[in-house]
Amino acid sequence: MCATCGCTDRRDEETRTVTVQAQILARNDHLAAHNRDWLARRGVLAINLMGSPGAGKTALLQRTAADLTGQLAVSVIEGDQATELDAERIRSAGCRAVQVNTGAGCHLDATVVGSALADLDPQAGSVVVIENVGNLVCPALFDLGEAARVVLASVTEGTDKPAKYPHMFRHADLVVITKLDLLPYVDFDVAGFLEGLRRAGSRAEILELSALTGDGTVAWYRWLRQRLSAGPAGGPRPGPR
Repeated sequence: MCATCGCTDRRDEETRTVTVQAQILARNDHLAAHNRDWLARRGVLAINLMGSPGAGKTALLQRTAADLTGQLAVSVIEGDQATELDAERIRSAGCRAVQVNTGAGCHLDATVVGSALADLDPQAGSVVVIENVGNLVCPALFDLGEAARVVLASVTEGTDKPAKYPHMFRHADLVVITKLDLLPYVDFDVAGFLEGLRRAGSRAEILELSALTGDGTVAWYRWLRQRLSAGPAGGPRPGPR
């Protein structure tokens, strides 16, 4: 059972679970709207970065921080159940980061993100990337106040992820296929993955890159700049649940 969102597989608790989830999500949406307004008034673009453990989220942020030093102000909210390891990796790349540990929780919510934003105090006109807890289920349900959602899927995870986790991919603004340098060595079908996205109802933009080699990262940086230029406010997320 998720200690934060109340999901359970016990049928005798189904009615209670649905009620609790509705209450939690309604309160979260209210706080997410507050975060969105706070960010918009400061001209800050917030990106909700999601994906499985090991998809390459932190590696991409390390590369981004190092490559964009002096060009684009980026700071990070790091979400994990425990440790400061990822925040330390981001800071070592020259990027400001605040660590949020959720304990038994399997995702970030608008409350903890609001507190982290106050601690981070991002500068006007900057980008804040919220690296969510590694999970392809619960993070898809929770609006954090972000302007855009980015979902990472590595070639080592298999082609079938959009079919297995359609809600996550359906509500993404951008899907990034990562660890492209490993493509020759794994059984991953790019065309099949893209077909899975289409079947899941995703209209996301697609990028392919390797944080290790840097291939494809220029397109990622271009996407960040374009989103910032378009305005940081975004709209309520994630749509019908």
